[in-house]
Amino acid sequence: MVKAKVKKAPSQRKSPKKSSQSRSPNPMITVHIMGRAYSVPAEATIMGAIEHAGYQIVRGAGCREGFCGACATVYRLPGDYKLAMGLACTTLVQDGMSLAQIPSFPAEKAIYDIEELTPDVATMAKLYPVIFRCVECNTCTKACVQGLLVMDYIQAAKRGDIEMLMDLSFDCVSCGMCVLRCPAEITHYNVGVLGRRLFGRYLRKESPELVKRIGEISGGNYDAEYEVLLAMSHDELKKRYYDRDME
Repeated sequence: MVKAKVKKAPSQRKSPKKSSQSRSPNPMITVHIMGRAYSVPAEATIMGAIEHAGYQIVRGAGCREGFCGACATVYRLPGDYKLAMGLACTTLVQDGMSLAQIPSFPAEKAIYDIEELTPDVATMAKLYPVIFRCVECNTCTKACVQGLLVMDYIQAAKRGDIEMLMDLSFDCVSCGMCVLRCPAEITHYNVGVLGRRLFGRYLRKESPELVKRIGEISGGNYDAEYEVLLAMSHDELKKRYYDRDME
């Protein structure tokens, strides 16, 4: 991002007091939000810019941290014909950007009982036969805001490779950008959800550490810590959350 540099007059350089009084405000840029131009802070995220422009976001803002996928946004930059994708809460605005939010996208979701399924290609073909319409154009991968190999996990689904399907789709946030761009109209993220559920139910390895931890929770080992958290104020919880160790 390029920031404008403001030159000071000679008299301002000589007088610190005047210099501080004449300091320029935060740089502003122009973005086009749903077809209308607005002046917004140059360092704002798309979500921050939308709210700065006066819009109240009542949908398409879940976690505001880049994890929920609810704030999918499409945009174009000046001089670039390509349509770009991003999450509004983590993508910074750029001067001349033209954008529109896609808070939800219609997508067919199969209804099933996981206990009645088998982790193989027959299940994929029964519940999501549309995957076999894939033309391997890779548009879904190019559209993914998470940088996932979406086309590759659809190919894994077509082969019945549930473990690869699970692994490649694991970080999907179901924003819907792949569905929006797919010429075969595949609901990629729902296919990924099915793959992860099948893997978790039938193919995952047993974890003695998980069994141990569940036993500790059931036995009340952490009840005292829970009580401490429940007694905290909103500000204390917020500080504890942001000060935690991140992986």
